[in-house]
Amino acid sequence: MADVGAPELRDLQSAATSHRGDRVFNRTITAAAFVALLVLAGITIFLGAQAIPVLQTQGMDFLTTSIWDPPNYGIWGMLYGSLLLAVIALVIAVPASLLLSVFMVFLAPSGVAKVLTNLVDLMAAIPSVILGLWAFYVLAPVSEQWQQLLNQYLGWIPIFQNESGNFSGTPFTAGFVLAIMMIPIVTSVTREVLGRTPPELINASEALGCSLWTMLRYVALPYGRGGLVGGVMLGLGRALGETIAVFFVIKIAFDPVNYYNIIESGGGSVATLIVSKFGEASGPYETQLLLAAGFFLFMGTLAVNVIANLIVNRTGRLQS
Repeated sequence: MADVGAPELRDLQSAATSHRGDRVFNRTITAAAFVALLVLAGITIFLGAQAIPVLQTQGMDFLTTSIWDPPNYGIWGMLYGSLLLAVIALVIAVPASLLLSVFMVFLAPSGVAKVLTNLVDLMAAIPSVILGLWAFYVLAPVSEQWQQLLNQYLGWIPIFQNESGNFSGTPFTAGFVLAIMMIPIVTSVTREVLGRTPPELINASEALGCSLWTMLRYVALPYGRGGLVGGVMLGLGRALGETIAVFFVIKIAFDPVNYYNIIESGGGSVATLIVSKFGEASGPYETQLLLAAGFFLFMGTLAVNVIANLIVNRTGRLQS
């Protein structure tokens, strides 16, 4: 057997070290993934253990009624409000994010696109309490004027009706704040997805004389459909769980009738219910009620993420 020279020996030792490092890295990542799953399971078990006694005492009325007055409690109004605020935010944030991403990827000069990218990333890092304070002092007064115009010119549409004349603390303002918080997340993902469109596909569409809109409709958007949906769902998860920013600009009300009029004062979400009632809970039972409400919010957010993964995976299979 031929002797192994010094260079070959160093190569073998380096390969062995590399393989050993890969194994350590893989095991570390696997352990971290299992820890994350254990934490998620622990949160689910803890909140579920709090929700079971509440359902035993309150029954399904806890999910189907809108009252928070001992001895009866229900979170239907807050569940509906969470969904309504998320829908308002999506209607505002998704078109704005998509247009901004298209401008950054296909229209803006490289210098402008880089500046906008940094600004979008900076917006995503702003704490929600700062946005809440800004919304309370700056956005809310302006939003009242916008809502008055909506009521004046579009009041024949049910969602833009306002019979009280009070335009403060409305779901519209809270949804607008959530949209501002969603835009950086959705824009970042959308920009990355559109930026990965194969240049040969774009060049081929331009060679055929396609306009920018045609290229987006038949090339860029279909190619990145899965990523776009994932970005929107990621932003939706942020909207469903946001607390402080919404708490600053909305007037908590349990009557779900007001929620159909998005410019009518009064609304709320499960997250704002928890933050408004937790500090003044009358006893352990009310604390348990709030934890049960958190359980259903947690399950709703988890369901949104699961649905997003299913849509992204299905889209990927169809494209392949």
